[in-house]
Amino acid sequence: MDDKERDHKKLGKELDLFTFSELVGSGLPLWTPKGTILRQELDRFVWELRSKYDYQRVTIPHITKRELYEKSGHWQKFSDDLFKIESRDEREYALKPMSCPHHTQIFDRKPHSYREMPQRYAETTMVYRDEQSGELNGLTRVLSITQDDSHVFCRTSQIKDEFLKIWDIIDTFYKKFGFTELKVRLSFHDPKTPEKYLGTPEIWKKAEDALREIASGRGTDSFEAPGEAALYGPKLDFLATDSIGRQHQVATVQLDFNMPERFDLVCINEKGERERVVMIHSAIMGSIERFAAVLLEHTAGVLPLWLSPVQTKVLSVSEKHAKYAQEVTDGLKAENIRVEVDDSNETLGKKIRSAKMEKIPYLIVVGDKEAESKTVSIESRDAGKLDITSLANFISRATEEIKTRK
Repeated sequence: MDDKERDHKKLGKELDLFTFSELVGSGLPLWTPKGTILRQELDRFVWELRSKYDYQRVTIPHITKRELYEKSGHWQKFSDDLFKIESRDEREYALKPMSCPHHTQIFDRKPHSYREMPQRYAETTMVYRDEQSGELNGLTRVLSITQDDSHVFCRTSQIKDEFLKIWDIIDTFYKKFGFTELKVRLSFHDPKTPEKYLGTPEIWKKAEDALREIASGRGTDSFEAPGEAALYGPKLDFLATDSIGRQHQVATVQLDFNMPERFDLVCINEKGERERVVMIHSAIMGSIERFAAVLLEHTAGVLPLWLSPVQTKVLSVSEKHAKYAQEVTDGLKAENIRVEVDDSNETLGKKIRSAKMEKIPYLIVVGDKEAESKTVSIESRDAGKLDITSLANFISRATEEIKTRK
């Protein structure tokens, strides 16, 4: 398959996952019912991995007063990329370009003892950045970015453990899609242009030395990239190589000493003293839009069963088998298997060809023999024709495959 056939924009249309509208605007993808299932399943997987480490869900609004971003430093350093809103009483707001300043206010709602640290907040939310129209491209460069965002508020002594937990989540997530060799870029600030960043040289040295130590201890393939840091801190950017040899930046983890300083975030330590905390920002997919584009092109749209918006399609041999086809469909739905039925008056060959174009993992064919014996004929997208079996046996097999995310 050539690169044009793998283009996520082409696959998104063929698989009916997302669309764009001139009335809505460039860079603002609209996700169909099938595309929304894909997003939800990816997000559910990330949340399952995070929940093992006691992350807590939070929810924030999509706008904020300008004062929040003035205090965080984003208004001064990031102003050109902000969508600004003026209320009718002339107060100035902005659509959020990231969620970290909001999360600081959730942490700061009450005092925290050292016994409560770390505090781990996570949410999947859209953020908005005013990219130039000429830079917009499919799902890879958009104005509305869905981040599977998390912020850990911890003590300095807890930085390493928290980073390694996030790193484990990243490794587990990407291995599931065949990205087994992730490179790590240590994205540091450029000391020649200090005006681009928040904080003092001392803070940056402390943060960058900590990341060097973590990467070195992990024994991973890593390299340093001056000038690639975030506004408020250095980061580990994870680079994945897809099935046709292209490299993509995917997950990112950032170490931030600056924002806790700006918002005066503390915990009360063993001595009863105020102790400055540290923030760790992470996004496992980076953004759902960009990761969906990478994944579609990596797999050529051939998604695993657990992730496929339609997991199986029931095909009746002729109209007289429509009733049994619907029985089978209802049985699959009852077991939470995503299913469609094709009981149209088309030939079976045409139905099979159409379903294969949709890259559906399993096709179930029902005709006279199946209706009489209350069985189903199974054809796998990946393994070809399988067997004639009971519906219960197929459900058991499919459910296990979905559960283990094979």
